[in-house]
Amino acid sequence: MRPEARARDLLNRRQPGHSLEQAFYTDADLYDLDLERIFYRDWLYAMPACSLPKPGSYVTHRVGAYSLIVVRGQDGVIRTFHNTCRHRGSILCKGASGHVPKLVCPYHQWTYELNGKLLWARDMGPDFDASKHGLKEVHCRELAGLVYICLAQQAPDFDDFAERAAPYLAPHDLSNAKIAHQSTIIEEGNWKLVWENNRECYHCGGNHPSLCRTFPEDPAVSGIEGGATPAHLMAHFSRCEDAGLPSRFHLSQTGQYRLARMPLKVGAKSYTMSGDIAVRRWLGRVPFADAGSLLKFHYPTTWNHFLPDHAITFRVTPIGPQQTEVQTTWLVNKDAVEGVDYDLKTLTEVWEATNDEDRRVVEDNQRGINSPAYEPGPYSPIQESGVRQFVDWYCDTLAGRLDPIRVAAE
Repeated sequence: MRPEARARDLLNRRQPGHSLEQAFYTDADLYDLDLERIFYRDWLYAMPACSLPKPGSYVTHRVGAYSLIVVRGQDGVIRTFHNTCRHRGSILCKGASGHVPKLVCPYHQWTYELNGKLLWARDMGPDFDASKHGLKEVHCRELAGLVYICLAQQAPDFDDFAERAAPYLAPHDLSNAKIAHQSTIIEEGNWKLVWENNRECYHCGGNHPSLCRTFPEDPAVSGIEGGATPAHLMAHFSRCEDAGLPSRFHLSQTGQYRLARMPLKVGAKSYTMSGDIAVRRWLGRVPFADAGSLLKFHYPTTWNHFLPDHAITFRVTPIGPQQTEVQTTWLVNKDAVEGVDYDLKTLTEVWEATNDEDRRVVEDNQRGINSPAYEPGPYSPIQESGVRQFVDWYCDTLAGRLDPIRVAAE
C-alpha cells in the first residue's frame, strides 16, 4: 500500500480523543510523509536573529534532506540558501556557524555574494552566464527578532501570523538580544512525541521538580482554553494589558499557533530555582517582574517562553522516525554581562534539567509504543487538551495534503 493510502486509512479509522496508532510514531514511510507534507511545506522556526550579529554571519541548518545556510547580507537582510554550489553541488559552508566575507565553494572556489549572486567562476568560457547560476534561495522572514524559513516553492501566508504575533513580541525587544547559552540534545523519539509531551503538564509533578517550583501545573495554563476563561487568568490578562502587554489567549483558526501571556506560580518571577529573576539587566520593556511568561507555539517547529528578564526559544527538528533534535536558546539583553548581570548556571539550570527529564520521558514513551502490545489510549479531558489540539492539528493538516484518491480507469 502506498504511504499516502496507508496514512489515509489510519486517519480515517482514528478514534478522536485518543493517541495515534503505532505507525505514526515508528514507520519510516510515514516519517517521510511528515517531512514531505509538513516540514517541506510550512514555515519553520530557524533561530533568533541575533544568531547572525553582523554581515557575513552565517548558521547552517538541516531539515530532512535539505542542507541550508542562513546568512546576514551586507545590507543587513537575513537570507536563506540551499547549501549546495551551483557548479557541481558541493556544500559551501561546512561549519555549524561562522563569519565569511563571501560564500566560497571549497571545491573549485566559485564565489558568491552574501545575497546569493555568483561573483566569480574560474575558466568557464566566454559563453558562461554567471547571472543564471546564483544560489537557490529559500523563503525567509524575520519577525520581531525571530527567523522563519519555508522550503516550499510557494510559501503559505506568513503575514497573518506576523501581524498577530508582533504586538505580543514587541515588549520583549529581541532586536537587542544576544545568546547567553544554547544547548542541542537528541531525543530518541518521534517528533510528534516531543510535541505531545510539551503540550501538557499532566506529567510535570512526577517528572519536573525544578520546573514545578515556578511553572503552575494548572491545566488552564498548560492546556488549550475551552469555554469561559477562569477568573484568575482574566485578572492576570487585564493587569498585563493595562500595562500595555498584549496577553489574552489567541489560537489561530487552523490551530497552528497560539499566543498567551500566562502567570507563573504566585511569587515567582522567572524560571529559576528560587523563583527570583535570573538577569538583572532585563531584555525588553515589560514593566513588572511578575508578568509571567508569554507562551508562544508555532507547529511544527517551535515553542517559546518570553519572560520579563530573558527569553527562551525551543526548536524541534525531526532527524529520523524515532529521533528528534531539540535546540534550546537562552536570550538576554545584549548589554548584560555574565558574572555581573546574570549567573549562567542560575539562568539555565531549570530548563537544562527539564529538557533532560523530557528527553527521558519521550524515550520511555517511544520504547513503550514500539511494543506490539501498544494501542492508542484516551487523553485526559482535563489535563491533556493541548495534546489533543496538537494531534488534531497534525491529523487535519496531513489529511488535507494527501494526494487525491486515484480512481482506476474503467
